[in-house]
Amino acid sequence: MAEKPLLLQVAGREVSISNPHKVYFPASGHTKLDLVDYYLAVADGAVRGVANRPMALKRFVNGAEGEFFFQKRAPDNRPPWIETVELSFPSGRTADEIVVSDAAQLAWIVNLGCIDLNPHPVRADDLDHPDELRVDLDPVPGVGWDAIRKVALETRKALEDVGLVGWPKTSGSRGIHINVRIERRWEYPDVRRAALALARDVEARVPALATSKWWKEERHGVFLDYNQNAKDRTVASAYSVRPTKDARVSTPLDWEELPDVDPSLFTLETVPKRVDEIGDPGAGIDEAVGSLDGLLELSSRHEREGLGDAPWPPHYAKQAGEPPRVQPSKKRRSDAAYDGRGQGGGPPPEVAEARRRAVEAGDPEAGLQGPPPWASTRSPTGRRRSSAPLIEIARSASKDDALAGLERWKSRHPEAASLLEPADVLVDSMRGRSTTWTRIRLNLRHVPEAERPAAERPDPDYEPEWGDWSDNERDQWLAAQRKPRSRP
Repeated sequence: MAEKPLLLQVAGREVSISNPHKVYFPASGHTKLDLVDYYLAVADGAVRGVANRPMALKRFVNGAEGEFFFQKRAPDNRPPWIETVELSFPSGRTADEIVVSDAAQLAWIVNLGCIDLNPHPVRADDLDHPDELRVDLDPVPGVGWDAIRKVALETRKALEDVGLVGWPKTSGSRGIHINVRIERRWEYPDVRRAALALARDVEARVPALATSKWWKEERHGVFLDYNQNAKDRTVASAYSVRPTKDARVSTPLDWEELPDVDPSLFTLETVPKRVDEIGDPGAGIDEAVGSLDGLLELSSRHEREGLGDAPWPPHYAKQAGEPPRVQPSKKRRSDAAYDGRGQGGGPPPEVAEARRRAVEAGDPEAGLQGPPPWASTRSPTGRRRSSAPLIEIARSASKDDALAGLERWKSRHPEAASLLEPADVLVDSMRGRSTTWTRIRLNLRHVPEAERPAAERPDPDYEPEWGDWSDNERDQWLAAQRKPRSRP
């Protein structure tokens, strides 16, 4: 029998909580009602982080360990006191998104299965001019908390040097977020440009610890993700509970406590008491509004020195001045050899000549690396040989399952595994047709060439493109696509 909904009185409104005792965090036993109670206990700070901002609903209807999906459009069956605003996206499509401005609206979206809150950096009354610059410090695997803190403190100095105030918080995962209130004078491209200038400035200050490099195979230490400031990108807001086993919270901090803080101590269970005892360290953020002029001047200086734009996320249209969207390990020419779309017009002359000679000698596949029989993405023309020794070792609908596959690979190849550095393990969240999945690749650059393990079939080998097709059905279909087609 379905559990009877629980009716709560919140901010003068009645909010219905369905299945209140449904377990959302199996490891700790916390329920949906525990999650609602948490958000009501920290409502002042949580609402401050999302107030009057359009929000994508990230829904975990089966709890933190279940699948989630993003819902951009507000549900049709919403109460009349739920606010919305029409938001346009880079694709040209629009959607009415939820706007939260009080505790009742907050409780209502949590009841939908929203564990963490993901607002846009604009207010509903001006969707073109962000009022928040977001600094996302994202460590590569294996980078410790001490390095992340040092990069955060250096970021604080870089912001102060251009007259800006940063407000730090734990990400609730492995990193740190620093939010900066800014005047609503600039559109998204300029805010992103300012964030890129900041990332490069911090990288120059602590080059051994920080990086502004977009491609994962080039990163080390802590990545300052400037692209979080592109339009349509969202970040978990202050006091968001994250879908982790320990129900960890993205918690605002005082800069003074950052050197000694332990982010694992901030959970759904402990943060309300912290707020009761010390208040909200981020309470003054709305009064600390600054100008981007300093960062934009720094960006202009970078451009005069030859540093132009950096790569955008892959689903954005090609931008003017953007470098070629070619993974460094696959780039075969200088940037100047690519056209305005980041595409090349053919192989370098020496490669073309080598292919011609090999074909004349009897090898029609010369110069092309055809896919191995287990590859799930194939091309009739084959694939190029990568200039970096990258191998794909796992792909799974679950990140935990993919990481388990990584451990199995390490157990099979202990000598090679011992030579890998943290930045050599590339864990990518991939967007499928209806959900996300995880891919793990290894860069064997630190493994001597003669000792590099050969590529194997990924373990696990999840194939979001093929659904329920069997290997045989897939292979037959792909073989048919590779057959020469007769012309009428």
